[in-house]
Amino acid sequence: MARSGTLILNAAAQLLLPLQLLFSLFLLLRGHDEPGGGFIAGLVAAAAFALYLFAFGRRPLNRMLTVSPRDLVAMGLLLGVGSTLPAWWVGEPFFTAQWWTIPIIDFKASTVLIFDIGVYLVVVGSVLTAITALVKTDQHDDER
Repeated sequence: MARSGTLILNAAAQLLLPLQLLFSLFLLLRGHDEPGGGFIAGLVAAAAFALYLFAFGRRPLNRMLTVSPRDLVAMGLLLGVGSTLPAWWVGEPFFTAQWWTIPIIDFKASTVLIFDIGVYLVVVGSVLTAITALVKTDQHDDER
């Protein structure tokens, strides 16, 4: 029993997925300086994957995602905790931001960005875990 959305939903999901993911990366990268950040960027990315899930079903989403949503949560938590370590290494208080400049591409990296990426991964992973579990439960109920 294959579940799929309507023609309009399928077309919209295919068109909007890359745009929503690009917008989520934009929100993530500007978030530590201006409005945005890991949380809202993660919600936008999770919404993109949820739209794809509603259009095409759980199996196509699992084929598209190469990493389990639970693994995303674990990686995000590791990055969030790991972002506190550079401050300790230089004798600064917990969660003090550390900045590094990459002169070749004129990019300023920071522990704030690492923390935001961790939050992003936790939000995407936890929302996808919840949504796919609900879809799996719904499909199990339909089979009865």
